[in-house]
Amino acid sequence: MSKREEAKGSARRIPMVEIFETVEGEGTRAGFPTVFVRLFGCNLRCTWCDTKYSYPPAEAEYTMTIPEIVAEVARYRSRNLCFTGGEPLLYGETSASLLRALAAMEQLTDIHVETNGAIDLAPFLSGVDSPKVRYVCDWKLSDSGESQRMIAGNLALLRECDELKFVIGSERDFEEAVRVLERYPTKALPLFSPVWETMPPRRLVELMLARGLSGVKLNMQLHKIIWDPATRGV
Repeated sequence: MSKREEAKGSARRIPMVEIFETVEGEGTRAGFPTVFVRLFGCNLRCTWCDTKYSYPPAEAEYTMTIPEIVAEVARYRSRNLCFTGGEPLLYGETSASLLRALAAMEQLTDIHVETNGAIDLAPFLSGVDSPKVRYVCDWKLSDSGESQRMIAGNLALLRECDELKFVIGSERDFEEAVRVLERYPTKALPLFSPVWETMPPRRLVELMLARGLSGVKLNMQLHKIIWDPATRGV
């Protein structure tokens, strides 16, 4: 991309939900202080979504340019950043430009992108060249209502630094996640996350042990333990 095109992308106003600092609630960085940059908009409508305020019919809280987002992130002291939504890669090259700008910030050492599995990761892996940036791909299972939207080719692209998350809502979901891992080998770390209302964590652990899933990590959402699950900005 030319400097002129990059500058034009930086001037575009991106629909936003919120920017805040808290501890990361899940994944391999769980527990570390983290800045969250949450963009508005999503191309999926999962049945168990806990951020319905991040897509229509809700409206974007406000809009920001890339320099404005970078300046806001710089106000915080955390060295980790979670780029999330909605679906943060929904804006294509503008999303990539924002990632490049964030990766250029010296204060940040880890930028993890929470993406929903229905966006092709190839352009981002080739267009955002930074060891700081990694991807947490959330593969949707049948209980989500969006399993048919998953891009299987993404799994072969994921690297050892990346994560592959499965939100498990039932024993059917569990068996489906196991089949996905068997069918599509990936270098990413698999995470099994229970839907609180329908899959008790204890039962999920029992299933994992019974199947001998020694390479899969249980993924509990710390923020829902520390705060009320409906609380925003934490």
